[in-house]
Amino acid sequence: MQTDVKDKQFAKSFDPMQFMMGLLLLSGVLVFLVGGFVFLRDATTSKWVITPVAIVWGVGGAGLIFWSMNWIVEQFNDKWVARLQPLVFVGPALLFLFWYLAVPSIRSFGMSLYGRDGITFVGLANYADVFTNRLMLEAFRNNLIWIFYGTFFSVVFGLLIAVLADRSKAERLSKALIFLPMAISFVGAGVIWKFIYEVRPAGDPQIGLLNALVSTLGADPRAWYVWPEIIPWNNLFLVVIMVWMQTGYAMVIFSAAIKGIPTEIIEAARVDGATEITIFFKIIIPSIQGTIIAVTTTIVIFALKIFDVVWVMTGGQFGTEVIATAFYRQSFVARNAGLGSATAVVLLVTVIPVMIYNLRQFGPKEETF
Repeated sequence: MQTDVKDKQFAKSFDPMQFMMGLLLLSGVLVFLVGGFVFLRDATTSKWVITPVAIVWGVGGAGLIFWSMNWIVEQFNDKWVARLQPLVFVGPALLFLFWYLAVPSIRSFGMSLYGRDGITFVGLANYADVFTNRLMLEAFRNNLIWIFYGTFFSVVFGLLIAVLADRSKAERLSKALIFLPMAISFVGAGVIWKFIYEVRPAGDPQIGLLNALVSTLGADPRAWYVWPEIIPWNNLFLVVIMVWMQTGYAMVIFSAAIKGIPTEIIEAARVDGATEITIFFKIIIPSIQGTIIAVTTTIVIFALKIFDVVWVMTGGQFGTEVIATAFYRQSFVARNAGLGSATAVVLLVTVIPVMIYNLRQFGPKEETF
């Protein structure tokens, strides 16, 4: 009986006029956004006019959408407000994720079932090509090299630097210098390291840093990452770039985790006679094990998707092809949309289990707070 009275009270609080006004306002906001998009798309005026209009249109339009939708939801009773209000704020983000991530993935899978022309249905033939083609098998092998060596050295160097830098008087400066490569895009990093690996004919002045050092020591300069005799290990010269950049990321995360370890535990271990190596392996490593797993899986995902460095340095030639460059080459160079889409789907399926594992590692941590 008491529940019925409460429901009636909630029903009486619904205002149809306010609800209709909210719908009209939301419709007006949508018209405003569409009109602003058309204006910005077709505008030929000065950028000094377009820029403030774009800011007002984007920021103001987004704010008005949230405000008008929230107004509409608040016209319902408290029970429905509690159910719908989170969707007002999370819903647009989920919609964007669905439209720009889920829909393209579904379309890519559909395209992977068709041939080069996009019309002839070939079923799983493209996937058979992905796992039997010599270049694709080479790409899988190279990705494994990136995953193992790139992840291993990034995590190890990041962890060691985090431990050592925390004890240095120049902690901030050293960490800033090591983290600095993270501010560079991978295309920029590829260009930088291309100059470092630059080679000139023997006898000419070497402008590449590495070959200049090699020449000083009396050895012959080499084209390090296109050196045929060391294929596929020339990939390691490209992996160095990833380690150079990702070490700073790993260091920052590990440093924050290490600072969260209670100092009383470490001091007690030292009083008991534990060496620094024992403290490192018996206290620090177990205490930040979850962080190590999270950083490792994040870098593994990054290594699976590596593209920029390989494309800038070699274009996937000289035995350095990876899955992402193979996908790009098949889709946009060879114009084989079916095989390119199948390659992209394989890459997506490869990344998903690592992402799920990473998210599961975060779950127990969040529950402990």
